Amino acid sequence: MFGKIEHLGIAVKNMDEAEPLYTRLLGSAPYKREMVESEGVITSFFKSGENKIELLCSLDESGTIAKFIEKKGEGIHHVAFDVEDIHAEMERLKKEGFVLLSEQPKKGADNKLICFVHPKSSGGVLIELCQEIR
Repeated sequence: MFGKIEHLGIAVKNMDEAEPLYTRLLGSAPYKREMVESEGVITSFFKSGENKIELLCSLDESGTIAKFIEKKGEGIHHVAFDVEDIHAEMERLKKEGFVLLSEQPKKGADNKLICFVHPKSSGGVLIELCQEIR
C-alpha cells in the first residue's frame, strides 16, 4: 500500500536559476543536490514543513526531463509515494493492470529505490514509488 506523498517532482530547465527561485519561494535553501546518472538528471531537494520538493534538471538535451519540458514546459513532473516494500507494491500494481516503466526498482536520489508507473495507465499522472534503502 502507498504511504505518504514522499515528494513532488518538478522539471526545470536550469538548476542554477531554479534553486534560487525555490529558495526564495519556500524560504529555505535546498538540503541536497545529487546527480542520478541512471535517470539522466541532477536533482535538488527542498523541505517545506513535512513535505519535500524535488527539482529535476536533465543532464543533456536528449534526456527524459528535457523531452518532458520540450513537450509540456517546466512544472510538475511526478508525484512520488513512500512504500514499505517496493517489490511487493510493484507486483500488486502489475496485477491491478498498471504498466511499470521498469521490471526491477532502480537506485534513485535521496537514498531511495524507485520505480515509475506509466502515466497512460494512471490517469495521465506519472507516479513514482520510493522505498528507503536500508
